[in-house]
This record gives sequence, structure tokens and C-alpha cells, in this order.
Amino acid sequence: MAPTLNNPNLLQTKPFINGKWYDSKSTKTFGVFDPATEELIAELPDQTLEEIDEAIQITKNAFEKYKHTGTYDRSKWLRRLYELMLENLDDLAKILTWENGKCLTDAIGEIKYAASYFEWFSEEAKRNYGHTIQPSNPNNKVITYKQPVGPVGLLCPFNFPSAMGARKAAPAFAAGCTCILKPDAQTPLSSLALAYLAKEAGFPDGVFNVVLSSVESTPAVGLKFCESPIIKKVSFTGSTGVGKLLMKQSSSTLKKLSMELGGNAPIIVFNDADIDLAVDQSIASKFRSLGQTCVCANRLYIQEGVYDEFIEKFAARVQAFKIGNGFEDGVTHGCLINQKCIEKVEDHVDDALSKGATVVIKGGRIPDLGKNFYSPAVIKDVTQDMKVVNEETFGPLAAITPFKTKEQVIEWCNDTPFGLASYVFSENLNTVWYMSEFLETGMVSANTGLFTDAALPFGGIKESGFGREGSLYGMDDYTVIKSITLGNVYR
Repeated sequence: MAPTLNNPNLLQTKPFINGKWYDSKSTKTFGVFDPATEELIAELPDQTLEEIDEAIQITKNAFEKYKHTGTYDRSKWLRRLYELMLENLDDLAKILTWENGKCLTDAIGEIKYAASYFEWFSEEAKRNYGHTIQPSNPNNKVITYKQPVGPVGLLCPFNFPSAMGARKAAPAFAAGCTCILKPDAQTPLSSLALAYLAKEAGFPDGVFNVVLSSVESTPAVGLKFCESPIIKKVSFTGSTGVGKLLMKQSSSTLKKLSMELGGNAPIIVFNDADIDLAVDQSIASKFRSLGQTCVCANRLYIQEGVYDEFIEKFAARVQAFKIGNGFEDGVTHGCLINQKCIEKVEDHVDDALSKGATVVIKGGRIPDLGKNFYSPAVIKDVTQDMKVVNEETFGPLAAITPFKTKEQVIEWCNDTPFGLASYVFSENLNTVWYMSEFLETGMVSANTGLFTDAALPFGGIKESGFGREGSLYGMDDYTVIKSITLGNVYR
């Protein structure tokens, strides 16, 4: 059943191009389904590649004007978009839950988080500073300033359909870039709602465009973004495999790239940790959106002295979850986005059990609720040779391993091509500092399981990608530095 919206204009089903809802000439469509009920929400046009080219050109045309807008105007529009998102908080959350399946409380949290990026960059827009440099010749001066890189292409995932678009678009708008966004085919409605509010906030036509494509057509649209000489930067959030492909496809134009890719985050709990805090925060990290987040805990390493106590308390918390339709009162966790996610969890569980892991909580499918519902599983005595340790599960499976020393666990944690996030729980400052220094991840979270914030430089190292989203560094990937040398200034 469709949720009731206070502002029905937020629910749009057409591409948004040049400030208008675009009537696609495509004869193909694709369906957006409620993953909880499997009911069709809407049929959207599967745009032609010619229409994608047209939208890219419109994004460029708008850039030629938008790059000259004043920073205070950009700041005003960004701030207004933040306000509009909060004014429409309940509706935006309902749309998100409807198409994504996460529970409504999580959706509300995501909308607030997404909006915070527009607030943050409404302020950072005024602070895009350059420098004055004294070169070797005393009669010369060097001045640097930052210019917008140009039109940018944004490729966004299903797991945070509002937040990921906001985290990319906000710094782009602040820097003076125009955007063309391609949402995941499973969750496009949140991006279209954001486009509607951007128009209401006052952004000029063509500054923010949203194009639509089916799952089958998405690779061709991604190729268009990468090979287009008009698009000067692509920002992508998704798997490492797709990120590598996009890098290859972008090589012909040498455009700027930001890649926020797969993770394999470890949680490390030491004997001297506050165990109740560690359990609480590990639950929050591991099972946020049922594990469908790139920074959620994929491996839980617990020191031997507190291993049994941690597992007992952790399991009790998991058993208290209420799984159900995200719109129902009291539901703590909704459904997964599709069958593929469930199958990967099952594969990781089967592999681990065949290699000696032990079941703590069996978990499994919940067919009475629907085919995409899965009760979280917890396993212990996990070893380094198991799939769950070496691959990103991206689902509701907690895999717990005992360790003896910090040197041993450091080696295990770093034995992966991924390097996005890691978590450390200890009351010893030296331990926290040591682990933070030597863990090979772009972000380390100490004694908390939820760390994402607009003020944080979000991003990874190794095969988890490059570039930083949010924070005072967030605009850097959307700018280029121009250097001007002034000669003979003292003549």
C-alpha cells in the first residue's frame, strides 16, 4: 500500500532535466518495487543514450552560467535545500522506506544526515580559499585560487539513496559545479524527490539533473559518463569491481574521479574495553540497514579474555530485534533489497560452517514476512580462511573471531585489499592510538560504532577507493587549482 504523503509533489516518476520533468521518448520502462511487499511502486522510463547525451550537454550549458554565480547565492540555495529537506522529513523518509525497505526510523535518520551536507556546504561555499606564495624571484608573486572542475557525473547506490546523492551534490554545488545524477534503478524515487526540492530551493535550471535507467541499461549510462569529454569528474559509490571498470573507462578523458568502494571493516574489542558499550556499538555498526552499508562491521575480532562474555551479550541483543515491514510500529530492522543479498549471506554462512565455525544464532529466511526478509545470523570461531573474512558480506551476518595480541589482530585486520573503515574498543589510550596508527583504513572509529558526519572526511584507501566526501576537504575533488604568476611587481 502506498504511503500517504503530505506533499505528493515529492513523488515523481520522470527524469528531471533542465529544471523540468522530462517526457522521455524511450519505448522501454522499468519497474520500481517495494522490496518488503514485492508490489510495483511505479514504472519509470528507461532513457535512451541519446537522451543521456542531451542531458550531459544541458549540464554543461548550465555550468557556463552557474560557475559565475556568487558564493553567497550558492550558500543561500544550499541552506534553503537543507531547510526544505527537514520541512519534508516525514515524506522523504516514507519514500525512502518504500523503495529501499529499511525501517522508518532508519530512513528518518538518513534524511537528516543527507540534509546536514547541504547545511555544511552552505557554509563551506564561502571558504574556498587560495594562497599567496613567494617564489624564488623576489620580483614575482604567485597567487592560487580554486575553480570548479566543471560538469560532474554522480553514480549512486541503493543502500543510502538520499544520503549518497546529497553527499556528492552538496560540495559540487558549493564549488560551482553542475551535476547529472544517475540513481540506482532499484531506488530512484529519493533522487527525484531531491531534484524537486533543489528546484524549490532556487537552484537555476540545469544545475541539477537526474537521469533514469534500468539495471540492464546502467552500464551503458556509466560508460557515457566516463567517456564524455564534457563531464570533467565522476563520483561513484559502489563495489570495487565496478569502480575499477569505471576507472578504465575514464582513462580516455583523464577526468577527475572519486571512488567510494567496497569495505571489509573489522571491529576489534580488547579485554579492557567497556563490554556493554562495545556490544551496543558493534550491534549499531554491524546491523545498520541489516549490514547493507560499506562501513558496517564485516569481521568482529574479540580478545580471548572477554570472548564468551561479548558473544553472550551480543547474541541477546540480536535476539531482541523485531524484523518486519519498515512502516510497522516497533520494527527495528526491515528487509534486504533483493534476493542476491540473501544468497550471499547464505553462501558465507555455509562456507564458514563447513570450515569449522559454530552457530550462535542460526538466522535465516522469513518467508512469512516476504521473500526479501532475513533474520540475522551470528557465528563464532571464525578463521582467516573463510569467505566471510575475505569478502564483503553486505548483509546480516556477524562473524566473530577470538584473538590473543594486538600484533596478531593488526596482521589479520590488514590482510585484505580493502581499507575503508575500522573500529577499536579499548579503555587504554595507548592501545587506541597504536591501533589507529597501524590499521590500514581511511577511517578509524574508537569506542563508537556510528561515526559518519558531514564534518568527517569520509573515504578509504587501498581498493576501497580514493577521494574524501564531507568535511573541510569535501570541495577539493570538485575544484582545480589555478596558479597565477605576477611578474615584475616592484618595477
